[in-house]
Amino acid sequence: MNAPLVDQIAKTVLYEGYMLYPYRPSSVKNHQRWNFGVLYPDSYAEVEQGNERCSMRAECLVSGSVASKLTVNIRFLHLVSRTSPSQGSAQTMPETLQEAVERDLVLPQKAMGDLFTAASVPFEFHANVQSQAVRSREEDEDLAVRQAEVLSGIVEIRVEVLAKDLFRVSAVVRNTTLLSSPTLPREQALLHSLVSTHAIFQLEEGSFISLLDPPEEFRDQAATCQNLGVWPVLVGAPGQRDTVLASPIILYDYPQIAPESAGDLFDGTEIDEILSLRIMTLTDEEKEEIRRSDDRVRQVLERTDAMPAEQFLKLHGAVRGMRPVNPEGQ
Repeated sequence: MNAPLVDQIAKTVLYEGYMLYPYRPSSVKNHQRWNFGVLYPDSYAEVEQGNERCSMRAECLVSGSVASKLTVNIRFLHLVSRTSPSQGSAQTMPETLQEAVERDLVLPQKAMGDLFTAASVPFEFHANVQSQAVRSREEDEDLAVRQAEVLSGIVEIRVEVLAKDLFRVSAVVRNTTLLSSPTLPREQALLHSLVSTHAIFQLEEGSFISLLDPPEEFRDQAATCQNLGVWPVLVGAPGQRDTVLASPIILYDYPQIAPESAGDLFDGTEIDEILSLRIMTLTDEEKEEIRRSDDRVRQVLERTDAMPAEQFLKLHGAVRGMRPVNPEGQ
């Protein structure tokens, strides 16, 4: 497995939508984040009558044996609220923002044959409150209070035999968090939700089969895989088949980060130029508000502000290679 490349792609997926645009509380258009891969508590999803999801299912094909070893990694963001005095305000009114904590569940490695009976793994992150001193642009020190709400769920892994040396692996993640009320406002429900939920499957002594472009002999079996809320793709160096990423956004096999990107913009490198231009149009007051919202967003803002003109021009487009339009080269 190409661990650095897989981690880079997974990190981009993790924050896709979390900061797709420079969100800030005072904005009308960008007041709310548009999150991908959100698993709300099941009671909230039930009240929403199918408009919101409480679970996701990822399935993929494996060519191997009962001795092939499978590791499943579930990753998501846990949103927390941060309250601090409003910097730059004469009245010093409290300001509440949302930040994200990365959650990573690595299930114990098991042989494929040990998963013919489903393995269920519950998890829970307890509520907690933390205080931290922060400095404003004017070097005044404030006390920020971060509050994480309880978050619980369950992961179920199952392996089914489809044919000789051919298996279907499934992972189901469900948010089972108990709410004080299933009719909470969306912003409150998000604090009890799994955000940007995705799964990483890793295999030893076997290989995954592409669901996007399966070999002819496996097309019928690939069509039986049911994926709800995710798109499994092969990741790593082209040709490697030991890792699958079940992504909440549509990807292709072996996705890559564009080398023109100067750093993480968390947009899959598809619209770096648009995001950079959008950031450049912000006023000083808007930028200061964004700096207070989240360390990751602040880093993106400061890196974009410092971007030299020649680096920005690279985002406008690139020629990856040229080839003839027909075999004769005409």
